[in-house]
Amino acid sequence: MMLNKFYVDRLIEAALLEDINYIDAATDLLIEEEQQGSARFIAKADGILCGIDIALRVFELIQPDFKAEVYKRDGDELKQGDIIAEISGCTKTILKGERTALNLIQHMSGVATATNKAVKLVEGTNASIADTRKTLPGLRPIEKYAVTVGGGRNHRYNLSDCAMLKDNHVDAGGGITNAVNKLREKLGHTVKIELEVRNLDELREALSVDVDIIMLDNMSCEDMKKAVQITNGQAKLEASGGITDETIRAVAETGVDIISMGAITHSVKAFDISLKINK
Repeated sequence: MMLNKFYVDRLIEAALLEDINYIDAATDLLIEEEQQGSARFIAKADGILCGIDIALRVFELIQPDFKAEVYKRDGDELKQGDIIAEISGCTKTILKGERTALNLIQHMSGVATATNKAVKLVEGTNASIADTRKTLPGLRPIEKYAVTVGGGRNHRYNLSDCAMLKDNHVDAGGGITNAVNKLREKLGHTVKIELEVRNLDELREALSVDVDIIMLDNMSCEDMKKAVQITNGQAKLEASGGITDETIRAVAETGVDIISMGAITHSVKAFDISLKINK
């Protein structure tokens, strides 16, 4: 998966503008323009790296001729104490870009690490781990990128990618059969239909109208096993709702195809990375 460079630059520029309104009151008054320095990105925990190129791009936008030596790449497993990269340039550049660079790489590595943990928990089963649209506003592309770096897969990017009928759509659209048939009359032939069901009766109705993907919302593992048997490969089955590290293995062992988790993007802990200036 590739990130759009225009999006990345705009994201960084917005973050820098937010952080440096018109002056860096400490750096601009303390450090001389000609002073040069270097610094190291250091992992403070074990996990999966994500976002190193974006972190370095922060400094490049401030100072196009800054230098970097990169030792770890996105997707690499980090151990506490690993040196990820070394940068050198104007000391002002390092100090002004430090927080923005760390905010981005720490969050992205947190998403990749959480995703990778979930992926490892379901190893040996049929299930893949997917994200959701529960992302932080403005950060969806980098969060979804981080999910793929951690070994997960992307659910729809936005509302245009897939016609997904959730419970409110079904209730507002006059029930499953009516909603799906009405939608199919107008939907382009390249767009898939996913339907959220709350019980096995709704599952059977969903199968009768031939949707592509069926989301099993907050179902028990026992009901999910029955859903897999009833479906018998007629549609992809996605488990979602309240799935945790403690329950994910049991969910995967029901035989579902996909486990979607909002927590791997909206509730992750930032991965601990520091940037230390060399004295």
